Amino acid sequence: MSQGLTIGELAARTGLAVSAIRFYETHDIVKPVRNAGGHRRYGRADIRRLSFVMAAQRLGFSLAEIAPHLRRLADHKGPSKADWTRIGRDFRREIDARITALEDLRDKLDGCIGCGCLSLSACALYNPDDIKGAEGTGPRNLAGMGP
Repeated sequence: MSQGLTIGELAARTGLAVSAIRFYETHDIVKPVRNAGGHRRYGRADIRRLSFVMAAQRLGFSLAEIAPHLRRLADHKGPSKADWTRIGRDFRREIDARITALEDLRDKLDGCIGCGCLSLSACALYNPDDIKGAEGTGPRNLAGMGP
């Protein structure tokens, strides 16, 4: 990384605030080097890393879910095609699982969700006398813990 990008240049390229870039730095998403004057300098690969984080977060992934994938990449070097293929495969599995869960939620949403409210006439059939309450808290059926 010859001179690298300043944090302001990286912010301008990604649309992130400087404070957000520093936050991502604390999570090892980007790892700047210091120049002779002690200033941070970022590589062009950091644009891609931050852009990936932003896209994954828009899909509902938390930083805790994203960061481990990016920590496995080589520092100060752009990810290879194989790196992105591996990361994409891992995220695709999680996205598919989320799609399945959302479809299940959609299909069960108009019925008893096993919450114990007993406000629907169907609750008398699916959850009479709040029997689901003995199994734990929350929407037991929607959480995949019931019929």
